[in-house]
Amino acid sequence: MTFLTHSKAPIEKLPTGIEGFELISRGGLPKGRTTLVAGTSGSAKTVFAAQFLAEGIRQNQEAGVFVTFEEPPEDLRTNLLSLGWPITAWEAEKKWCFVDASPQPGLDAIESGEFDLGALLVRVEHAVNKVGASRVAIDSLGAVFSQFVNASIVRAELRRLAMALKEMGVTAVMTAERTEEYGEISRFGVEEFVADNVIILRNPLIEEKRRRTIEVLKFRGTVHQKGEYPFTVLPDQGIIIIPISAIELKQRSSQTRVTSGIPDLDRMCGGGFFRDSLILVSGATGCGKTLLTAEFIKGGTSRNERCLLLAYEESREQLIRNAIGWGIDFEKLEEQGLLKMVCAYPESAGLEDHLIQMKHEIDSFKPDRIAVDSVTALERVGTLRGFREFIISLASFVKHREIPGLFTATTATLTGGPSVTEAHFSSITDTIILLRYVEMLGEMRRGVTVLKMRGSMHEKEIREYAIDNHGMQIGKPFRNIVGILSGKPEYVIREEYHRLDGMFQE
Repeated sequence: MTFLTHSKAPIEKLPTGIEGFELISRGGLPKGRTTLVAGTSGSAKTVFAAQFLAEGIRQNQEAGVFVTFEEPPEDLRTNLLSLGWPITAWEAEKKWCFVDASPQPGLDAIESGEFDLGALLVRVEHAVNKVGASRVAIDSLGAVFSQFVNASIVRAELRRLAMALKEMGVTAVMTAERTEEYGEISRFGVEEFVADNVIILRNPLIEEKRRRTIEVLKFRGTVHQKGEYPFTVLPDQGIIIIPISAIELKQRSSQTRVTSGIPDLDRMCGGGFFRDSLILVSGATGCGKTLLTAEFIKGGTSRNERCLLLAYEESREQLIRNAIGWGIDFEKLEEQGLLKMVCAYPESAGLEDHLIQMKHEIDSFKPDRIAVDSVTALERVGTLRGFREFIISLASFVKHREIPGLFTATTATLTGGPSVTEAHFSSITDTIILLRYVEMLGEMRRGVTVLKMRGSMHEKEIREYAIDNHGMQIGKPFRNIVGILSGKPEYVIREEYHRLDGMFQE
């Protein structure tokens, strides 16, 4: 595909201003061309078209024309105000202009003989010239087809409209309805006259959960990222795309160590965590993951580091009460500005919304270390694929901030076993700490081990630990016991232990 890199005929792209879109489209929409945005009902086609104009005004002072075939302008002004776009004010400033082709109340369209969209073309051209528009949005083509029986004439007229937009030199977005998430591009085959560029918006119901995605299906003559990307629509922000495959491994690496807050655990890790590392703490419920999180925060705040705690299982008051029981005063740390706690039920938002909120909190508070307790709780609100993408995006974001991030994950069984979180997270984390219950002679004890410490030697033994009103106390290694990690600990006699140990020594 040599034309893609031909220096004499590059296709210029117009940045849309939609967060994340420039990454997956590699620069924006092809300038001076028309792009079809197709999707099922509720997939945010109108929001995409309106945001294309709104961001042009907000970021580049580029005027836009919105041609509406479906909703009257008054409804659009009201609906789009919730996204933070002052359409009425922009109209007064001659930055935004509506061309109203929506059905009028009480007037039924009667098709009689041949017709054309000549009058509409004149209105669009007049509006473009009136405000000096460089962007045009047409929403939606399905409404045009539904008003007239003769689809072939409508199709020919829309082709004429697309050609006219090209001659006006504007970059245009046309929306079209789809009947299925995966199938024909549009209901009426309108893609044929704007097929140079096609974007698909999807909103499928998977495992009783909606998951919005965007795919650049085709940009003729220019490159773009392949595949589907999750996105969300937020009040006062509009569409935000999460471009996972655009994530780059460019973060720097540091040899600086930071404390875990527990001196014995620092020794087990060979001197503490690396400053820019991701730490996964895995264990069953009640085995001390939140305590280790609190110790991690204490270790940072004792050095005047700002810590951000994102909690999805306990409220702020519960966290404060529990921390006091371990001798750590979260409330006082908050007053000193060293700690910020953000607590939310996982079900209060979708995974994409949680991810964007997390990024916002990190960027606004600018912590020196963060803790998430627990990421397992967030599994409940997304699909398996969505959760994997969420984990990768979050891990990459924290990595690029070059701060230590501690994440807790709950195992499915009391005595061990893997979790979905571990499966997605283990390969991208630098350090894995396992907390395990150990049943011995009718008594439940606890063990901790460092399973992984990327770039550093670390202790391999499983040590017993206790929890008291001073926090976590790590003791001596378990001896003459095998099968702790598998959840089936067994005593072995001393002679057998030495015989097994000798099998792995030269």
